[in-house]
Amino acid sequence: MAESLAQTMAWFCTWLDGIAPAGRPVVLVGFSGGAAFAGGLVLSDPQRFAGAAILYGTLPFDAGVPVTAGRLSGTPMFVGHGETDTVIPAELLGRTWAYLHDESGAPLRARRDPGGHAVTEATVTELAAWVTQVTAEG
Repeated sequence: MAESLAQTMAWFCTWLDGIAPAGRPVVLVGFSGGAAFAGGLVLSDPQRFAGAAILYGTLPFDAGVPVTAGRLSGTPMFVGHGETDTVIPAELLGRTWAYLHDESGAPLRARRDPGGHAVTEATVTELAAWVTQVTAEG
């Protein structure tokens, strides 16, 4: 997984640099498996991104990206989880929640929704407000 993620992230960053050169605010939003991709990108280069939303997914802890304490200091993050999600292992959801809250150093907006592995209307509304805030600050 680490090699595949690294290759895909390198391709994406090359593509991104062509359409949004460094300095333009880019907010990553990933759902489920896309959350791991967005998380890998922001952990790999936190200063490149204006923020990242990890929705109903996990960070790629065992994929070779740095997850040191304070790694996301100053990088706004949004995390949303479903309380009864059975798609993503509970251990990984918990580890993601704990890292973002306690170790990452990121300014964090977080929410847990009743329900499973589906983005709720309340999460979409809160996410939209967060993206607006993050891009206005950048």
